[in-house]
Amino acid sequence: MNNDLWGQIQEELQETIGKNNFTNWISPINFSDVVDGVATFKVPTTFLGNYVSQNFGDIILSKLNSVDKGITRISFKASDTVSPKKSEAMNELKVAKSAINRSEVIPGAPLDPRFTFDSFIVGKPNELAHAAARRVADGTSVTFNPLFLYGGVGLGKTHLMHAIAWELSNKRPDLTVLYLSAEQFMYRFVQSLRERKMMDFKQIFRSVDILMVDDVQFIAGKDSTQEEFFHTFNALVDQGKQIIISADRAPGEIKGLEERIKSRLQCGLVVDLHPTNYELRLGILQSKVDMYSKQYPDLSFDPEVLEFLALRISTNVRVLEGALTRLFAFASLVGRHITLEVTQDCLADVLRASERKITIEEIQRKVSEHYNIRLSDMIGPKRLRTYARPRQIAMYLSKNLTSRSLPEIGRRFGGRDHTTVMHGVKRIEELKIQDGQVAEDVEILRRALEA
Repeated sequence: MNNDLWGQIQEELQETIGKNNFTNWISPINFSDVVDGVATFKVPTTFLGNYVSQNFGDIILSKLNSVDKGITRISFKASDTVSPKKSEAMNELKVAKSAINRSEVIPGAPLDPRFTFDSFIVGKPNELAHAAARRVADGTSVTFNPLFLYGGVGLGKTHLMHAIAWELSNKRPDLTVLYLSAEQFMYRFVQSLRERKMMDFKQIFRSVDILMVDDVQFIAGKDSTQEEFFHTFNALVDQGKQIIISADRAPGEIKGLEERIKSRLQCGLVVDLHPTNYELRLGILQSKVDMYSKQYPDLSFDPEVLEFLALRISTNVRVLEGALTRLFAFASLVGRHITLEVTQDCLADVLRASERKITIEEIQRKVSEHYNIRLSDMIGPKRLRTYARPRQIAMYLSKNLTSRSLPEIGRRFGGRDHTTVMHGVKRIEELKIQDGQVAEDVEILRRALEA
């Protein structure tokens, strides 16, 4: 048995297993020698050797045995040295794997060309998330892995994920970047199980340089998917590959997610995208107006329109952008100047839906449940700190999350005077700066109420 005979066998193998399988799995291996009936092949990775042994081992052995009856077994040995021929084969394998990634995994998760760093408006609520995303997008090693981005709907998580992928494709085209949703990860996993192609699945997901999974909360409760995600996560981290994850809440708050996965997700940098403030929303609207002014050069609008929208639509950036798109489309179709009155008429349903619906009673109930006290004690006359602090927090949230006046809030808290409410609100504002636990409790309650 020699290299010439192996070359003839390779030609026969290509006809038997097909060109794609041959290019991906057989071409990268090189014949080494035959010792005591064992034909040894050098392979670039242990994984590839195991895959070829399991899927094509019998066929190869049969072909070898037809030219040399003394060969009874085959063996694969990972080699650290790469010959020119092998190097070329490995390059072909890399191209093939990239093609697999693009054609089989990413359909359904295309990158939106609008979602770049240039179009991302930075403000205080998202400046840390933006800085962390920029750092990862440089393509160099970072001290935190994974990067975990979380926040409510329409706050920019997906925008930053896409921006990272676009930036990496420009700066580091040599890296294999895989972006997909958790739902797609689960779909590919189930499909691989059904078609008995788990080795292909593992090869695809564990050979990437950057893995990006959006909305990871969707794998919560899916035991088998979580198991595979856990092992994929560990394999990539062990190889020093970067992982970027997004979710609608912090890892510790995702119900149904295994504790070992929560622990892994929390070991990197966990960044919260806070709800937008007025200034950030106004900046987003102004950037959109600059873009729309090119499409609708003849349209004009009153300056207070943007301020009105930034003030009234506060929960979701997507709704805010959609409202502006609708407003410009309406004005262009009917040829009208955009005034505040036109805005209110055109967006009446959006403005109604965006009105705050949180009630004082709901706030009181959530706060009492959070601190495990009776509602009657919280709004009653008792002045023990056990009840007074939750009462002040409930007053603070009522002031900030509802449109009720201070006297009305006071009446809902056992008929207290509005000055008592003012004192409670001021006290919590001070404690949010001085006491980290109070600040955390207020943020958790606010999120629960706005969810």
